[in-house]
Amino acid sequence: MLTFPLMALVLGHVSKAQADDWPRFRGPTGQGETPETGLPIRWSETDNVTWKTPINGSGWSSPVVHSGRVFVTSTTDEGRTCHVHCVDAESGALLWDKVVCEQEPKHKRLQNSHATPTPVTDGETVFAVFSAGRVVALDYQGEERWNVQAVDFYSQHGLGASPILYGDMLIMPFDGSSPGDDAKVGFKKPWDGAVLMAFNKNTGKVLWRGSRGMSRLGHVTPQIIEQGGAVRMVSAAGDVVQGHDPASGELVWSIYSQGEGVTPSIVRGPEGVVFTCSGFEEPTIRAVRLGGEGTVTDSHVVWEQRKGVPALSSLVYVAPHVFSVTDAGIIHCFEAATGELVWKKRIGGKHSASPIVAEGRIYTLSETDGETVVIEPGDEYREIARNQIGELCKASIAVADGSFYIRGEHSLFRIDAPE
Repeated sequence: MLTFPLMALVLGHVSKAQADDWPRFRGPTGQGETPETGLPIRWSETDNVTWKTPINGSGWSSPVVHSGRVFVTSTTDEGRTCHVHCVDAESGALLWDKVVCEQEPKHKRLQNSHATPTPVTDGETVFAVFSAGRVVALDYQGEERWNVQAVDFYSQHGLGASPILYGDMLIMPFDGSSPGDDAKVGFKKPWDGAVLMAFNKNTGKVLWRGSRGMSRLGHVTPQIIEQGGAVRMVSAAGDVVQGHDPASGELVWSIYSQGEGVTPSIVRGPEGVVFTCSGFEEPTIRAVRLGGEGTVTDSHVVWEQRKGVPALSSLVYVAPHVFSVTDAGIIHCFEAATGELVWKKRIGGKHSASPIVAEGRIYTLSETDGETVVIEPGDEYREIARNQIGELCKASIAVADGSFYIRGEHSLFRIDAPE
C-alpha cells in the first residue's frame, strides 16, 4: 500500500466570498465545509425554521448565498422555461423570479432535473447553467448581463455538473454523450466529444475550449488547486481524472478511472492528494497524487477502495478520515492515508445530496422527508441528531451567516439555532 508523499497541498484560487457566504456548489472551498459557528443541531418541519419560501418550478440546483441573497434555479413547462430565483436571506421574501431562456428539453435520468447545475456568484453577478447548455449571467437586480448557448448539450443522464469561477473566468464542464443513432457513444463507448469551456465572466466570450481525449459522460464539478507552484483545474468524467491548465484549457495529466456517469466532486485531502470516485461498472474511491505530465495512472494512484463508493453524493474529508454516504444510506469511514475501512453504519434513506462539515459535525441530507442525520466524525459512529423537514430533498445544504439553507422539492428553508 502506498503512503502519502511529503508534499504540501495549498488551496488555490478562492473567490472573494467571505466566511459568511456560500457562493458555489459545496461552499467557498468546494469541500462542503464552513468555519461558521452557532449553527443548528436540531430542527423539524416547524421547530427552528425561520422561514419557508415556495419555489416555482422544478430543479435540483443547490442554494448559493451571498450578501444577504439566496439564489436557486428551476424550470417550468416540463423543462422548457428556465428561471433564476433570488430570495432575501433575512426574510425569505422572493425578490425576483427571472425567466432567462427557453430550451428544448432533452433526455435525462428520472433522478435528474433540467436545472441541476448549482449557480455560482462573485458577489455582483450570478451565473447559471441549464440542461441544454445555456449559460446566463444576471446582476443582483435580476437584469441580464449576458446569455449564451454554450453548446448543444446532450447526455443520456442530463446535465449535473456545476460551474466554478477562477479569476475573471467562468468554467463549466460539458461531459455528455452522442444524440445520434448510436446512443451508446459517449455513454457506454468512450468518445472524444466532451468539452470543458471557459467564459469571460464579464462578457460571456468563450476564452478556451478544453478536451479530455477519450472519456465518457459525467457530472463532476471541478476544483482549482495550486500545488508545487502550478495551478491546475482538477476534474473528472467517465473513465478519467485529469488536471488541466485553467489559463489555457490544456490537458496536463490524466489518470484512468473506469466507469461512466461519475458524479461525486473532487475533494482535497492532505499533502498533495485528492479523493475521487469512479462511476458505474467499476465504482472505486481513489486517492490521487497531484502532479506529473501525460498519463500517470501507474505512478499517481495512492490507494483504491471499492467498498462504500457513493453514486451521487460527494465525499467529505475530516482528518484523519474520509467519509462517504452511499445512495442506499450507508455511511463509511476510511483512513485517509491508506483507504482502509474504519467503520460503516446504515443511517437509512436515499442520498443524492453531498454532506457538509460544520463545527466539527457532519450533516448528511437524505431524499426521504428531507432527513438530516448529524454525526460526530471519529473512529466510531456517534449520532447526535435526526431532523426532518417533510419534503423530498436532493440538493445539498448551504451555510451562511449562522444559518442552514435547504432546498426541498417545493420550498426553500432557512434553519437556525434557537436563540
